Amino acid sequence: DSNKIRQSLADRNITACIPPKKNRKSKPSYDWHLYKKRHLIENMFAKLKDWRRVATRYDRCAHTFMSTIHIAASFVFYLKE
Repeated sequence: DSNKIRQSLADRNITACIPPKKNRKSKPSYDWHLYKKRHLIENMFAKLKDWRRVATRYDRCAHTFMSTIHIAASFVFYLKE
């Protein structure tokens, strides 16, 4: 949450989805709804990394690794707790 990071993202036409720190003097605005969606995606990656084979990437071939991710994502999606 620094101006340097925000400027770097803006230079590349990327919308910063970073909530400002509570003790920051000038608080830049951010899209709360976009941040909520980003949080859901980060949670999905965390659930995928619970699978040891995905977290450590045992597969050498990218195609095999992607197949493993698809299987893990299917299990995570269909077997919600």
